Amino acid sequence: MAKRTAVKDAPKDGINPKQPCPCGSGKRYKACHGAPGGATDVIVSRPFEGLAAECELIALREFVPSAVAKLPVKDGREVTLATVLPMAAAGLIRGDDVPFVGLQVQTRSGDISRDLARALQWAQQAKTGDVLPVVGPDNGDNPGRLQDLLDPEAEITPVLHADFVWWMPEGTEPTGDVALSLERANAAILPTERLDAPGVKAAYWVDAGDKAHLRWVRPEPEEKLLPAMARLAARGELDLGEGSRYAGSFRAHGLLVPVWDLDREMHAREWADPAEALGKRLLEALASDEPLSDAERRARDGLRGRQITLR
Repeated sequence: MAKRTAVKDAPKDGINPKQPCPCGSGKRYKACHGAPGGATDVIVSRPFEGLAAECELIALREFVPSAVAKLPVKDGREVTLATVLPMAAAGLIRGDDVPFVGLQVQTRSGDISRDLARALQWAQQAKTGDVLPVVGPDNGDNPGRLQDLLDPEAEITPVLHADFVWWMPEGTEPTGDVALSLERANAAILPTERLDAPGVKAAYWVDAGDKAHLRWVRPEPEEKLLPAMARLAARGELDLGEGSRYAGSFRAHGLLVPVWDLDREMHAREWADPAEALGKRLLEALASDEPLSDAERRARDGLRGRQITLR
């Protein structure tokens, strides 16, 4: 994922505090994103709740480096969601008139869903070559949230890329700041693949160099998922077989993301069947309403002790 730089630090990169804020609010930078406390807002802890694509959106926001997906907009112009855009822009209209909105961006609001709705609304109206550097504050247009603009029952199918060449229309060479941003972004990519197996969604294999990992965004509430995982852990079934080890989990936008260490000598596709089998075991454990045994409670406590939180 692209490194996030706080918007309030932008003057260090050359923005004059007395100039209009690049978010498009019409205010001076020092009175908008550059204002003390300008990034303060109430944080919505589960911004994509209610969308069938919730888990995939979290993965694309937090750890998938280069990917795009068509957004299932209810009305209006078709827009493509992207993990990262040039200079971490919130939106742009590519030279071939394809509109994009970016997920891995720094924004003012604590509600990512609302920010994306504003970027989506902008992308449906903008012209070829236009760029939205950051999403500005609400100016009364009130586009709602992403849940209001998308088909809530529709899944999304991300298309992963090994680099960011897709930033440019085919046959176009990048120049200037875009070329520099492209070079830096390509250099930071870790090889990543999405597992393809029945019942396996939002599960991504990544080669981190010394080892590989599987990161799997789960849709269940944490208070239900942890006991189910504990049941498997107590039986020694919380892995993907030989060459794998449960490493821990992190919280991201209201959901839990379990992580496994994997033998990096094995290709990503070799983990698809083990992931499918683990998914089935997990669903069976989720269906149990039996009280946890002493061993399972100890396993649950151990799982809790290996968590971190991402925002």
